[in-house]
Amino acid sequence: MVGTYANGGSAAEEKLDELRRLLGKSDGDPLRVVGVGAGAWGSVFCALLQDAYGRYRDRVQVRVWRRAGRAVDRADAERLFEVINAREDVLRRLIRRCAYLKYVEARLGDRTLHADEILRDGFCLNMLDTPLCPLKVVTNLQEAVWDADIVVNGLPSTETREVFGEIGRYWKERITQPLIISLAKGIEASLDPVPRIITPTQMISNATGVPLENILYLGGPNIASEIYNKEYANARICGADKWRKPLAKFLRQPHFIVWDNSDLITHEVMGGLKNIYAIGAGMVAALTNESATSKSVYFSLCTSEMIYITHLLAREPEKLAGPLLADTYVTLLKGRNAWYGQKLAKGELTLEMGDSIKGKGTIQGVSAVNAFYELLSQGSLCVMHPETKKPVAPVELCPILKTLYKILIKRELATDSILQAIRDESMYDPRERIEMAQRQSLYRPSLLGLPKGDAKA
Repeated sequence: MVGTYANGGSAAEEKLDELRRLLGKSDGDPLRVVGVGAGAWGSVFCALLQDAYGRYRDRVQVRVWRRAGRAVDRADAERLFEVINAREDVLRRLIRRCAYLKYVEARLGDRTLHADEILRDGFCLNMLDTPLCPLKVVTNLQEAVWDADIVVNGLPSTETREVFGEIGRYWKERITQPLIISLAKGIEASLDPVPRIITPTQMISNATGVPLENILYLGGPNIASEIYNKEYANARICGADKWRKPLAKFLRQPHFIVWDNSDLITHEVMGGLKNIYAIGAGMVAALTNESATSKSVYFSLCTSEMIYITHLLAREPEKLAGPLLADTYVTLLKGRNAWYGQKLAKGELTLEMGDSIKGKGTIQGVSAVNAFYELLSQGSLCVMHPETKKPVAPVELCPILKTLYKILIKRELATDSILQAIRDESMYDPRERIEMAQRQSLYRPSLLGLPKGDAKA
């Protein structure tokens, strides 16, 4: 139920008007929100905003950009037809919009549907089983973004730089800077002049010239379809003080609680880190026939590695423990990266198929494995080995990351090598790795592009 205020206005209306005032919007000039990219999370995010604020058409417009031309194959068309006919509300909606017949024709093979076309009717190609509200879809990128007030980056990290480079050219003549909310979870590695991580928000800032204070990251332990189905969830929006609190308030819904945090870059990096270990978790689950014991062994070892890595990235890593573990937990349970690891281990997918998978989108953990391995193998970041007492690259103390690199990137090992890695008799007790990280001064601010002694991104 929508809350109301004493003056008769709804809670949603109050939040919308407050954000409009902060952005200097005048009467008759709608707040323009544009989603760039239409994967599962990007589509759901925009659908949530459309559901919450779409009735105030004179004050807000929500649009989604996605590329034109992506055909829906026959199998997906058949599945889509089943979903439509299983939901009376969806069926009635399509009949009212005179849109049902095309799905019948596609089911019979008499017509080809396209991804942008079905998104207008509320169907995301990567999430056919969860119908959304109808969305305004634009296939021309310049038309979509040139006058946007808020841009939501729903692209994979591997596509963010290219698309926002194009957007930057359209924004050269802009007088005011837009706000950008990035949902991307992935990183790139830059090794020159010093090893450091480049995050999607940094890619966006570099490509568009929009200052980092206008770019925020939203992440959390959530699954897109469950959020749209109103399963209770929470997330954090991270960024500059000026915008994160009003945006957290604007985005918050009864079933979707949004907190705020100032540590933009570190939270963004953590969102990419957990995808690495989710792939390994999927492999272990498939190779051990869902053995609870084996999965718990893997979980204890991979979390100790992640905690070790956070000590390299953060001055106060304990502040990240809760968000990182929660995000890792849900990704291991139901995320696409764990699913990908399972399919590889079962032989139902191969590495030759690439990391963009039909019906799932981009598996961002693959590129994250490569980026983190490259960074943590640099000699300039050496740490002391606890037994040999000699300096080694940090990756030498991360055996699961090393194994995943050899499986996914170098392709030197089979997927069952992940079991050998967690069963190695020389493997450290997870507690010892955590204590090792706590004893040593591991923090390397340069990895996040920060000067020595700087604690914040």
